Amino acid sequence: METLEKPVRAEPYVLLRASLALFRKAPDKLTPAELKQAEAQARNEYRLESRVLNAPEAASVIIPERELQTAYKEIRDRYEDEGAFLSELAKNRLTEASLREAIYRQCKVNAVLESVAARSPEVNEVEIGIYYHLHAEQFNRPELRDACHIFISINPDFPENTRENAWDRIQDICTRLHKKPHKFAELALKYSECPTSLNGGLLGKVPRGKLYPELDAVLFSLKAGEVSDVVESEIGFHVLLCKQIHRAETISLKNATPKIRQLMKERYRRNCQRAWLANLPVAETEGNSYGE
Repeated sequence: METLEKPVRAEPYVLLRASLALFRKAPDKLTPAELKQAEAQARNEYRLESRVLNAPEAASVIIPERELQTAYKEIRDRYEDEGAFLSELAKNRLTEASLREAIYRQCKVNAVLESVAARSPEVNEVEIGIYYHLHAEQFNRPELRDACHIFISINPDFPENTRENAWDRIQDICTRLHKKPHKFAELALKYSECPTSLNGGLLGKVPRGKLYPELDAVLFSLKAGEVSDVVESEIGFHVLLCKQIHRAETISLKNATPKIRQLMKERYRRNCQRAWLANLPVAETEGNSYGE
């Protein structure tokens, strides 16, 4: 059984990892309450990792030097120069040596868990078929439409946006688009009051029921490439463009099989790891790290 040397040296790295995962900040940037939460998570992770590394399965795991060098370099390359890198290590109570040790520890934990996951059973065709029929809604794709719009608001506080003026403006835009629909993105950028104007008025792939009811009804009556007449919603006037129609479809079992197989395989792997972790013995010395 492997004995971990000086485990305390890895703890600052585990705290840093927990801090970034929880708050996307280094430990020295955390509030006292946040730091307490990060420390609690780090303690739990460190204890669990220690149990993994003391398991019989860890004894035969060897981490290639190349893998360690690659992981170290990936962290080092985040910094502009050596000075910035070493300064950041020092702020987090780390040195180059302790960082390398922490990386080795993490890589070994991951390798052990990967070897445990490899014991999970293979997914068979019957299980895939059962999943497909029990989760049919996942494989039914609704009709989608690539939609764009130009929006003019109604706001009596601004002369150009009184109802009458807004109507005149949108009608003029609509008339121009019916003559030259290829100008839609250009006119959206120039006139639309929606933030989508910066992207040619693009609303994206839209299913039924996502837009205001008035817009929804018109959009799903258009042909691909067709521009609507002016449509009024509760927020103002719109002109819609249906760029493309993606018909509703049901993904066949054959086409869905690779995705289902991968999903079920990952589920089996996680279940295998959880069951193995739950049966690991708890060390008598656990609870002494981080000053406990």
